[in-house]
Parts: sequence; structure tokens; C-alpha cells
Amino acid sequence: MSDGQSLEAVFLGIIQGVTEFLPISSSAHLLITPWLLGWQSLGLTFDVVVHGGTLVASILYFKDYWKQFIYQFIKLFIGKSKHQFQFFWALFVGTIPAVVVGWLFEDIIRIYLRSPIVVVCTLCGFGLVLWWSDQHSSHERSLDSISWRDGLLVGLAQALALVPGVSRSGVTISAALLLGISRADAARFSFLLGTPILLVITSKSLYELGQSGVGVDLHVSSLVIGAICSFISGYLCIRYFLKFLQVRTYQIFVVYRLALAGFILLLLVVGRL
Repeated sequence: MSDGQSLEAVFLGIIQGVTEFLPISSSAHLLITPWLLGWQSLGLTFDVVVHGGTLVASILYFKDYWKQFIYQFIKLFIGKSKHQFQFFWALFVGTIPAVVVGWLFEDIIRIYLRSPIVVVCTLCGFGLVLWWSDQHSSHERSLDSISWRDGLLVGLAQALALVPGVSRSGVTISAALLLGISRADAARFSFLLGTPILLVITSKSLYELGQSGVGVDLHVSSLVIGAICSFISGYLCIRYFLKFLQVRTYQIFVVYRLALAGFILLLLVVGRL
């Protein structure tokens, strides 16, 4: 394994871990990063392992929630504490729209919407949606108040994130804010809701990898490095992002989205992208 390949694995692993959870669009960063640094794609296997790294980060950070869900799931089937199960249903119902839309329209999105100009428009448009949602939310509701109806509405918003540049965390946080949920709990619900989607994406990619018959297209150490970096950066991002939101707004991320959109547009205008 070359030093260049190791550096690429580290950098892309960190990019995946951070942009998966911050409302700044991972697809936009994956669009411009290889071009700016002159890198080639590391392949499907690498994409699978770095997504797996962020999946493990989300599961471990919210392990107490997942333990409680399993506990309540068991209690539900033995006829106890059904009224405490509403948050599980919110996550379950909220996961369905993205899965269905992805299944029905994945090819259309990949062929017609994966373009730099689409990313510019969605970065700007949904960045302004995030700003408006943050400014007009009551921020009074907590995670415990979320119902299955809330989960469905946020899940419908999550389906929009299949379009590049929207940002899954950004659009789900915006929807949660519009429902009056506090800044930190809006992000917390976004991350919890995103865990099943990460699981679906990783599982689907593994299946496609197996069906294609493609072996490991990188040195094993590059895959390990990428997975570790995406896990560590993702875990730290969740931790410090939630702390940040205890005292700050989402404004800095809106500004960043607009600046990134402007940069990509500039590259398009000068013919460099």
C-alpha cells in the first residue's frame, strides 16, 4: 500500500464520518474532493466500509436508546407498556419513505440528478430551509414527545435527501425543527432516524458487491484505515455537534452551505468541474 493511498483513505474516511452527520451534504463534498486533490475513486468496497464505520459510530453512541428499544420491543410482544413504544414507531414509520423512494426512483436519481448544478441548487435551497426552520421553530418539544406522525413527516423529508446536495441530516433536522423540537433533540432524532438508513445502504452495498463478484479492490489496510477514520470522526462529530447545539444555532452551517454552493458554481463557470 502506497503512502498516497493511505492518506486518501484517511482523508475520505474523515470526510465521510463528518459530513454524514453535519447538515452540509456528504454528496457535495464527495463530488468536489476527488477533483480538487486529483484522486481516483477507491471503489465500491471502500465506500461500503466507510459507511459501515459511520453506522457503527451511530449505533455505539446511541447504544442506550437501542437497548431501550429492544427492551420495549420485547415488552410489547408480552403485552406490557405499549404506550411507551411510540418512539420506536416514529423511527419505524420514518424509515419507510426513504426506502420506498430509493427503491422506486434510484435509477432516475442517479441518471438525471447527480450533477454539479443540481448540487448547487439543493445546497442553497435546503440551506435556506434550514435557516428558516431554525429561526421559526419554537424549540419547546423534546425527544420524548415525538409521535409516529412526527416520525412520518420527518421520514418524508428524509426521502428528499436521495437528491444530491440536500443533506440527509440537514433536511431531517429542518423538518424536526418545524415540528417545534429543540435544536439538539432535532439533531439527535435525525441521527437515530438515519441509523436504519445507514444499515440499509451498507447492507445493499454489500449485497451488490457480492452479486458483482468483485473482490477487495484495495489493500486490506486501506479499508481498515478508512473504516477506523470514518468511525472515529463520526462518533466525535455526533458528540461535539450535540454539545455545540446546546448553546448555538445552525446559522454557521447555512453560511457554509451557501459558500460551498458558490465555490462549486465558480468551478462550473470557469469550466474546472
